[in-house]
Amino acid sequence: MTAATIEIETVGGALASEVKTRSGASPMNCYQCAKCSSGCPVADRADLKPHEVVRLVQMDQREAVLASRFIWECTSCQTCTTRCPQKVDLAAMNDALRAMSLSAGRAVRGTAVPVFNEIFLKSVQKRGRVYEMGLMAAFKLRTMRLFEDAAKAPAMLLKGKLPLFGPRVRGQAERKAMFRRAAQGGDQ
Repeated sequence: MTAATIEIETVGGALASEVKTRSGASPMNCYQCAKCSSGCPVADRADLKPHEVVRLVQMDQREAVLASRFIWECTSCQTCTTRCPQKVDLAAMNDALRAMSLSAGRAVRGTAVPVFNEIFLKSVQKRGRVYEMGLMAAFKLRTMRLFEDAAKAPAMLLKGKLPLFGPRVRGQAERKAMFRRAAQGGDQ
């Protein structure tokens, strides 16, 4: 086995600046202690560990990080931020990286997260709350995962976890305005 040497010419750069602007979290505060990775519930099944994602951002490795499966596997549980001595908010960074990955057309194949997020937000925008039955029906149809967990549905229906008719909350005009402001960057 041959040892490899990596030359580091610059740290930081455009990607770190963009992630900080979009997320409010500074990737440059991370000093690679890896406490985030040791507590992460998905680190063992993803292609990268949380501290590696931050390092890729620090090293301006845009293609590698935007094509990463980890940014889609992250559950935003905040364990990483809780454990981080520098309080680097990796979940916020991942939200920004997901948006960047989608706009660059680099979302990992086989992940249903972008579809779920889109349906979830449309449900909130339309109803003011999530309508679980509608969300799951739309998700199953869009992803063609029709019977993947169908055995769970009867028990959930019996326990009232999937009401047939979803709630509606007043203020649809205000919600539309809020979503419009968010799409424009929240400045208005």
